[in-house]
Amino acid sequence: MSRLGEAVSRLEAVIEARRGASPDSSWTARLLQDGAPRAARKFGEEAVEAVVAAVSGDPEGLSAEAADVLYHLLVLLAASGVSPDAVAAHLEAREGVSGLEEKAARTPGSS
Repeated sequence: MSRLGEAVSRLEAVIEARRGASPDSSWTARLLQDGAPRAARKFGEEAVEAVVAAVSGDPEGLSAEAADVLYHLLVLLAASGVSPDAVAAHLEAREGVSGLEEKAARTPGSS
C-alpha cells in the first residue's frame, strides 16, 4: 500500500473513533453531528482552495489543501453513511476502462 493509502486508512479510523466524541472537543465530531450538509460545504470550500493553489502554481499549498480535501471527503462520506469500501468498489469497477468510455457509458444527467 502506498504511503497515501496508509495515511487515508489511519484517517478513516480516526474519523470513526471521533464519531462518539464531544463536538466541543473534536472538529470531526462537530462536523459529523452537524451532518452531511455542513460536511459537504466544508469539503467544497477545501476543494476550491486546492484548485486555487494548483492554478497559482503552489505545490506546497496544493499538497496541504489536498490533505484537507481528503480529510473532509472522508468526513462527508461518514456523515452521509457511505463507506470508503463503496467508493473503492466504484473505482475497482472502472479499472481497465478508458475514462472516455466510462463517461460515455453513464446515463444522461449523471456525472
